[in-house]
Amino acid sequence: MNRILVIGDIHGGLRALHQIMKRAHVSEKDTLIFLGDYVDGWSESPQVIDYLIALGKQQNCIFLKGNHDELLLDWLNGNFENFNESLWYNHGGEATVAAYGSVSDQTKKEHIAFLSSLQNFHLDHQNRLFIHAGFTNMNGVTFEYFPKLFYWDRSLWETALALDENIEKESVHYPRRLSLYDEIYIGHTPVTKINQTIPVKKACIWNVDTGAAFKGHLTIMDINTKEFWQSDLLPKLYPTEKGRN
Repeated sequence: MNRILVIGDIHGGLRALHQIMKRAHVSEKDTLIFLGDYVDGWSESPQVIDYLIALGKQQNCIFLKGNHDELLLDWLNGNFENFNESLWYNHGGEATVAAYGSVSDQTKKEHIAFLSSLQNFHLDHQNRLFIHAGFTNMNGVTFEYFPKLFYWDRSLWETALALDENIEKESVHYPRRLSLYDEIYIGHTPVTKINQTIPVKKACIWNVDTGAAFKGHLTIMDINTKEFWQSDLLPKLYPTEKGRN
């Protein structure tokens, strides 16, 4: 059976990515949708991108853009306008810069091309939206005035978390953004912030970021069956590193 599998934020944790690919028995028949934030945190950000580039040549992969991916792209391109390097360092960028110290110029060019090709969102034929963070326009992603919000927004998830479950979808009080798509898959805001360790569904949103950047797991989920597989805890896989902790 050809599955559609969605993968949460990796943040340089290549060992975790290897684990979930093996545990989910991923085959070349599966479609893989990566929700972004491939870098910043653990020490193998360049290797993660190498792996994803190779994977994309073997099977159908959809690579979405995360905010950390854009930060890395800006750094690789020397685009420091509106770029706070010290802030980036404190949120995982320091490990990424260190890792790129041994990366060739040719590989950097390949990574720039990959990062430049990332999609802002993916909307499938079943009205399921895949996006790193969220959107703010009440009419949906194709009407968004500020594309950066696709990978920076947290208000969509916060709205879903705060939603009174007793409000009917037909009510005028029901958030319009949560009625546009049958399902929305996001990363960006770890569910560990609400003391969860597995994918969390609120309203129509599935949050698949299970805290791999910090002390959590990396997760891959079958979007049709909702079965999921997780890596070991990232600090266990990288015992001498701090990640984004």
